[in-house]
Amino acid sequence: MRVLLFGASGFIGRHAHAALTAAGAEVLPAGRRGPIRHDLVVDGPARLASLLAAHRPDAVVNCAGLLSGSTAELVEANVTAVARLVDACSFLGTRLVTLGSAAEYGVVPHGVPVAEDAPCRPVGGYGVTRLAATELVRLAIADDRLDGVVLRVFNPLGAGLPADNVLGRALRQVRSDTVRLGPLGAYRDFVDGRDVGSAVALATCAATLPEPVLNVGSGVAVPTREAVRLLCAAAGFTGELVEGEVAPGRSAGVDWIAADLTRISATLGWTPTYDLEAAVKELLL
Repeated sequence: MRVLLFGASGFIGRHAHAALTAAGAEVLPAGRRGPIRHDLVVDGPARLASLLAAHRPDAVVNCAGLLSGSTAELVEANVTAVARLVDACSFLGTRLVTLGSAAEYGVVPHGVPVAEDAPCRPVGGYGVTRLAATELVRLAIADDRLDGVVLRVFNPLGAGLPADNVLGRALRQVRSDTVRLGPLGAYRDFVDGRDVGSAVALATCAATLPEPVLNVGSGVAVPTREAVRLLCAAAGFTGELVEGEVAPGRSAGVDWIAADLTRISATLGWTPTYDLEAAVKELLL
């Protein structure tokens, strides 16, 4: 199976690349760097269509996107890029597997794992743009124009985690005397990047994709403070952990969230393999 992988050099992209390769796929990395150069934001639809026509992949996997930035930057990276992929893959009959985010849900009932058909009320620009992209994919699938799926990833952890994630910020401070972060009382569903990669590989190689959106998480809500403490302990940090008062805009107001994994388990046979402690230790590699 030939797979064109966007965002292959990124955090999730590297895990997807490894899992797809292990599954026997021929992976063609595409992005701003690497052997196949293509920028989903800068390069237009015609160039994307030519790229797909030239390489004729069986599937396109999109692990690219933006966590933070201006509204225009978020729209370009998270919506426009996916819209172009939807059009190109629909025209050529190529499967599209793209990543979404738990931020699409926004505030959910405390203590109840959230399923894919729950109402989505994102609280920030990041979640809004991810949800817009998901809806474009969902509409194309419903219109029978596209074979595809959105993997709605919760809070991924592992080697290469970017600094605009709370554990990524903590990681970059554990060699100092003080770790300063925002409030850590919110409960989050942390999932190992290797498990996300395996979900990508299963969705890419599946014979059929009966569901347009699938949650990818651990299914367990954990206090963010506990995850940070596990990281500090694994790194041998003995300094002071200082919590601030302001949460990032993309998660402010969301005090609890966990994924309902019923649908992805039933359709892809996927369940997470790594626990939180293993995921945190992987951060230090």
